[in-house]
Amino acid sequence: MPDSPGSFRNLLSRYLRPLAPQVAALAALLLVSIGLQLAQPQVLRSFLDSVTGGVSSPGFLRDAAVLYIGLALVQQAASVVATYYSERVGWSATNALREELMLHCLRLDLSFHKARTPGELIERIDGDVTAMANFFAQFIVQIAGNVVLFFGVVAVLWLEDWRAAAGLLLFGAMALTFMIRLRGVTVPYWRSSREASADLYGYIEERLGGTEDIRSSGAESYVLHRLYPRLKRRIQTTVIARIVGALQWTVPNLLFNVWIAMALVYVAWLYRQGNATIGTCFLIMNYVGISFRPLRMISQQMEDFQKASAGIIRVGDLMAERSALVTPSDGVRLPPGPLAATFEGVSFGYRDTVGSGGDEYVLDDVSFELRPGEVLGLLGRTGSGKTTITRLLFRFYDPTGGTIRLGGVDAATVAPPRIRERIGLVTQDVQLFRATVRENVTLFDDAVEDAHILHAFDDLGLSSWFGALPQGLDTVLGADGGLSAGEAQLLAFTRVFLRDPGLVILDEASSRLDPATERLIDQAVERLLRNRTGIIIAHRLSTVARVDTVLVLERGRVLEHGSRERLAADPESRLSALLRAGLEHLDEAPRTPALADVAVR
Repeated sequence: MPDSPGSFRNLLSRYLRPLAPQVAALAALLLVSIGLQLAQPQVLRSFLDSVTGGVSSPGFLRDAAVLYIGLALVQQAASVVATYYSERVGWSATNALREELMLHCLRLDLSFHKARTPGELIERIDGDVTAMANFFAQFIVQIAGNVVLFFGVVAVLWLEDWRAAAGLLLFGAMALTFMIRLRGVTVPYWRSSREASADLYGYIEERLGGTEDIRSSGAESYVLHRLYPRLKRRIQTTVIARIVGALQWTVPNLLFNVWIAMALVYVAWLYRQGNATIGTCFLIMNYVGISFRPLRMISQQMEDFQKASAGIIRVGDLMAERSALVTPSDGVRLPPGPLAATFEGVSFGYRDTVGSGGDEYVLDDVSFELRPGEVLGLLGRTGSGKTTITRLLFRFYDPTGGTIRLGGVDAATVAPPRIRERIGLVTQDVQLFRATVRENVTLFDDAVEDAHILHAFDDLGLSSWFGALPQGLDTVLGADGGLSAGEAQLLAFTRVFLRDPGLVILDEASSRLDPATERLIDQAVERLLRNRTGIIIAHRLSTVARVDTVLVLERGRVLEHGSRERLAADPESRLSALLRAGLEHLDEAPRTPALADVAVR
């Protein structure tokens, strides 16, 4: 979406075409308003000339006054309805754009999101788009309508006095020429203002997310110290943009005041010469005053257009972002049933850490095979690459080298949504929504029947837990879910169970749970893994008891891989050494010296 006039036209066409009836109604109302504005001075002139001429009857004056008031009321009514349609068009168009931007960001790979804060993206998706609301709602209609109004005033005035009309044309040409020459001048300033705003909101979002750590470490002063420069930059960029933008209407205002003074001198001369009545003089001045309204509105629209242009450019930049993932067609599907998973010489490094001469890999030549229905335990210290393996399975990233196969199919040939339909994930951090239990477990899918949900609770052994909920499936969860860590995980297990995936990945988090909840979790895990392939990221050695095979990672490489029973019985194995040491948490284990030269992120 480049910043060219053609792109503006395409943008308007794309988002306003579905709103054609509302746009047409808005245009019609503006035309009605224009006609009424041109008619009102004519009624007023007749009223004034009749009064000053002494030839009017009380009935005529009354009718003229009623007509003038009626025209004014109809114009105001048309203005109110036009405002309604304008706001409706603006919000409908910008909401459609927000939806498209949101979906676009969700489809980008994780490397894009790791480089940007959620606060920055919120400002891009909402703040930049909000700045474009008037562009969608009124820009074209208001510009066209006010041009018609201006030339309508000139045409009517020409019938009364061609010299006044010619002067008005000259004044309008000068004002419009100046505004056109200034078009685009403020765009870089408004763009800087939008960027400063995104940076500020990104910083605030990050710091609010770490409130507990900031307060516990007494870092409030440091956070505020870093906040002040961002506030200062936002204020400075916005003030400069407004000052530069003020030129858009300052000069036309100055020209108008000069023109008003000249028009007053001119109508005074006409009246003294006996070439115009009081009503005609008032008519000329009224039309001169009306003529400034469209010029002022055009000026305002041009200023709003500068703001919108900055937003359009930034939205275009965001829409130009492309996922690093190669997205094939939806034609390739994974086979039904438990999924096999194979890594063949897989290496992976993040974009900002892999380069010529200084490659830094999170995974380095990792190979293993997970057969259908088998449960694999991933062991390793923090930073060994366990979570990276799961992200690659989901195609949040693609490997830097090697091949990943799911059910015998090269994962790179399968569209990410098709992969994610067949893989379920339960992490330590469960995302809950301010919604009912039903909506939280179905992820707002109305097609899932209540009976299916209740059956899932029963199959997972969660009936007693569900029975304690005050309003059953209609129990509303708060902003933070209002649940304990264990209860949140129970909901997450139900989510996965309802999808019936072929491969389940569990990021074990039971070390923080009370014994009663841990027993429920263990029961749910056992049922969830039945007739499914499973991967358990083990942080505690006690978890290994439930797996069939074990893969031990260290610094991004496979340290050992084999059946749990064989490795546990082998006194030379790493797993056996860990079990003999009696360590509960794997981060307590010493690193293997032989792998100390392998860099890992």
